[in-house]
Amino acid sequence: MKNHLTSLVQLSLAAFGAHANFSPSPPSKEEWAGERRPIIFKLKSPLPNPLPACAGRGSCFRFALALPLFFLLTTGAFAASTNDPAPSFSYSAPDDTNNPALVAWQKEFGASHDQRMKWWRDARFGMFIHWGVYSVPAGVWDGTNVTRSGAEWIMNRGRISMADYGKFPAQFDPEKFNADEWVKIAKDAGMKYIVITAKHHDGFAMFHSKASAFNIYDATPFKRDPLKELADACAKAGIKLGFYYSQAQDWNHPGGAASGGHWDPAQDGDMDKFIETVDIPQVKELLSNYGKVAVIWWDTPVGMTPERAEKLLPLLKMQPGIISNNRLDAKKITGDYGTPENKIPTNALASDWETCMTMNHTWGFRFYDHEWKSTATLVRNLVDIASKGGNFLLNVGPTSEGLIPAPSVERLKEMGDWMKVNGEAIYGTTKSPLKSPPSWGRVTQKRNTLYLHVFDWPADGKIVVPGLKNQIASATLMATGETLKTSNDADGVTISVPATAPDKISSTIVLKTDGAF
Repeated sequence: MKNHLTSLVQLSLAAFGAHANFSPSPPSKEEWAGERRPIIFKLKSPLPNPLPACAGRGSCFRFALALPLFFLLTTGAFAASTNDPAPSFSYSAPDDTNNPALVAWQKEFGASHDQRMKWWRDARFGMFIHWGVYSVPAGVWDGTNVTRSGAEWIMNRGRISMADYGKFPAQFDPEKFNADEWVKIAKDAGMKYIVITAKHHDGFAMFHSKASAFNIYDATPFKRDPLKELADACAKAGIKLGFYYSQAQDWNHPGGAASGGHWDPAQDGDMDKFIETVDIPQVKELLSNYGKVAVIWWDTPVGMTPERAEKLLPLLKMQPGIISNNRLDAKKITGDYGTPENKIPTNALASDWETCMTMNHTWGFRFYDHEWKSTATLVRNLVDIASKGGNFLLNVGPTSEGLIPAPSVERLKEMGDWMKVNGEAIYGTTKSPLKSPPSWGRVTQKRNTLYLHVFDWPADGKIVVPGLKNQIASATLMATGETLKTSNDADGVTISVPATAPDKISSTIVLKTDGAF
């Protein structure tokens, strides 16, 4: 790296916008097969293009100024990757106490934050669904594989005009879509909530909208509202439903923002008018016509000034109890929780957070992306995130036929098998009380109970919980109920375990202690 500033910008961009395959412990040789190797922040491997999100010297300079505070706030590094990330927006430290959007947020929603977040903190595991008309090109434009960013970015990355992109809806007829099947896949995996793309950056609404005819009901042969069907299925199954909505970037409505700027004159227009005529009516539709909405998931707030954010905030009162992420305003200072993307913090963060992650290298469906994370990696990611007090929003990208890809279904089924045995050690848990993750795995907690998630089963039959001084009331294997012997010494608590691990991915030991930690 040529200079320290460039290194900092690279690290920050990788932390904020990269797509990563992160495994909390070194994977086995079998796990490496078919997976891209992760790059960790040790500066031993090249990082992505250092300045993809900077539009000029001024914006890069302002971006760089915010970096020191960012690293203080996040308390640790993240996993990064070599995949070219989708461009994001500039970040500032969330200390702008006079920001009108923050003042409005605190006034309307600050006092109810903990009450509204209770179910979410208990849930720990949810499904992200990126589905849209971009599943028709499936990563290919004009005979060329468009590999930069996810498949849902193909209009931007391929510089497709509005006129050409507008031809895809006629080819979008997902007759194999079955909302009940999708919800069953999520529920059987142990997921407690679903967040689906109601409208992504391409501006195509996946619901019947009166605000714009560019939607799945009016513009396609399908003539159904999949969000209504999904809402009904979730209600029957007891799964909470949330909507992703791209409030700033919209490449098919004049005035909508575009990262990197517009490439088609037809996109030009007044952003405030766009918010008034598209955003506000569509968000009202989503919060009025689909029953109980648990989450609204904003994204990439390019150009979202405090004044623009203020126009959307009052709409949330239409759904008492709704929670929202921190991507509504450009400074990321409103909302209930943070959103690391495709990475896991090294340490627990000070506030609520949720890692959203792909199973391969794309959010939307790309037919030629076959590099899938293993079930072992995904389970251990879930455990790692829970051990740091976060939630895991794991993505699927359905096809234009309306099917969740088979490799995703297979991995979710295997995760569900693990959760059926070990879910108690994930749901409703809090972060580990230990100062650092133990070498053998991770730890979650419920009051005076520790759940030891053992990734690397000891050859000598001994597991040490470093620094734990509490007396042990009981220790058992979750999978079998077998009682284990324990002893206390200067290093902590030592547990004697059988020769063979109950689970090759992660085995759970339930450790009940006397007194608080």
